[in-house]
Amino acid sequence: MRTDKISKLKSGLLAQQTAFVRQTQLNQSSVRASFRVAQLIASYGKPFTEGEFVKKCLNVVVEEVCPDKKDVFNAVSLSASTITRRVEEIGGNVYAQLQQKTKEFDFFSLALDESTDVQDTAQLLIFIRGVSANFEMCEELAALQSLKGTTTGEDIFNKVCQTMEELDLDWAKLASITTDGAPCMVGASRGLIGRMNREMEEREQIGLKHRQFQQFLSELESAYGDVLYYTEVRWLSRGRVLRRFYELLPEINAFLHSKGKTVPELIDPEWKWHHAFLTDVTEMLNGLNLQLQGQGKLICDMYSHIKAFELKLALLLEQVKKHNFTHLPATQNLSAENPAVLFPAEKCVEALEMLKAEFSVRFRQLHAHAKEIRLFQNPFVADIDEAQPFYQFELAELQNCDVLKDAFKPNNLVDFYAALPNDLYPNIKKHAMKMSTLFGSTYICEQTFSRMKLMKSPMRSRLTDEHLHQCLRVAVTRMEPDIQLLTRCRTRCRPTVHTDEHTYIRGKLMSESKQWCLLGYPTGTCKTGL
Repeated sequence: MRTDKISKLKSGLLAQQTAFVRQTQLNQSSVRASFRVAQLIASYGKPFTEGEFVKKCLNVVVEEVCPDKKDVFNAVSLSASTITRRVEEIGGNVYAQLQQKTKEFDFFSLALDESTDVQDTAQLLIFIRGVSANFEMCEELAALQSLKGTTTGEDIFNKVCQTMEELDLDWAKLASITTDGAPCMVGASRGLIGRMNREMEEREQIGLKHRQFQQFLSELESAYGDVLYYTEVRWLSRGRVLRRFYELLPEINAFLHSKGKTVPELIDPEWKWHHAFLTDVTEMLNGLNLQLQGQGKLICDMYSHIKAFELKLALLLEQVKKHNFTHLPATQNLSAENPAVLFPAEKCVEALEMLKAEFSVRFRQLHAHAKEIRLFQNPFVADIDEAQPFYQFELAELQNCDVLKDAFKPNNLVDFYAALPNDLYPNIKKHAMKMSTLFGSTYICEQTFSRMKLMKSPMRSRLTDEHLHQCLRVAVTRMEPDIQLLTRCRTRCRPTVHTDEHTYIRGKLMSESKQWCLLGYPTGTCKTGL
């Protein structure tokens, strides 16, 4: 009898435990599902209220397919407030992962650009690309900083400093900054780049004095070796518009004529020359823009496209002077029509010379580092005599290693440099790390601004800057948010109580204070009295 009684008690206890485990697993699955739906909503730029629509769709499907599971699906919380919190937590988790990643960076670069949203608020996007000692690359959104009031170079500089401080980034590891050509960005005195250069010089001076102080302490045989420290935007698309307008010019003229309207420019022979020439040149710029687009492109690939375009520009300039329109299809077609007015060579040559000069100025820093870029692109053909002294012996060793020469593949530079023995080629690897972080353009910023304008549209203009930041982070991240961790944090509470009106979850704060709090839906009257 005693044995039977003990066996029954054990069976009852096991059944109770199984019920608790099953309920806990159900709660975790519901919360996990809620997080995953929130991630999808943010990734696709949908409003937070879309969660409620998804919930209605789920209920309709369940009623038709598996009505007995209705309570299970109904336990998934997808209200607007819940989705908002889920997106905040997912964005926070991704940012925490980024903070851990940045600690491993040996070098990093920044790409930044500024634009205004639908509320006319200036938004500064800052992307970071870093590399660790084992050549693990990381390219993520570092910050979306809202600029209130002015948008001067000093304002942007302060936001960059704030971002670097929040990510605990070391200025000494900063390899480069890529921006557009706006005066507030590239100004030598009051622009961001000028301000950054002065900041770097000041830090170099501080670092020099710091090392001198350390040496001084060493010479004194001091017990301490150092002091302690407390520590609307789119890529150029006018080429297609101009091309279509050029091709439809006869139809446009005919249509306007049928309406009794006349546009003098459309029948002006000289204007037609300018239009055809502008169409061709703009399409060339479009082609270059397409080559520069894409995430994760290395600086050597970008520089190759820039050099090729400048060479094409020089060739085109000489051909236009001779009325040779081989590479200008629209202009060549117009020339074949034998227009009454001669080709305006002087103005078109002047335009090409201005464009060529603009390229020389815009990319002068790339040209200044041409040898370093070439060394990174292919160390086997680098001129040892022209290389920096600390590269020469390593290049001599590398260029005469047949095994490494056979393993070299220009389309996979990062893997090649990651495999180089660090003890034999420390300086070459360090150089490759720095070069691999460089942004060749602000394409990633422009692409994200396009997402921003879809997220914060006139129909969603009340989206706060913080929520916009989190939505963008979730949408563009290459990291996977730790949904399991977020779910465990959410389900370390008492079981969920379902009512007709609300779902309440009461649990402990995940903090040292251990005080009780109410999580989940907003407070209200609960029929159960909880």
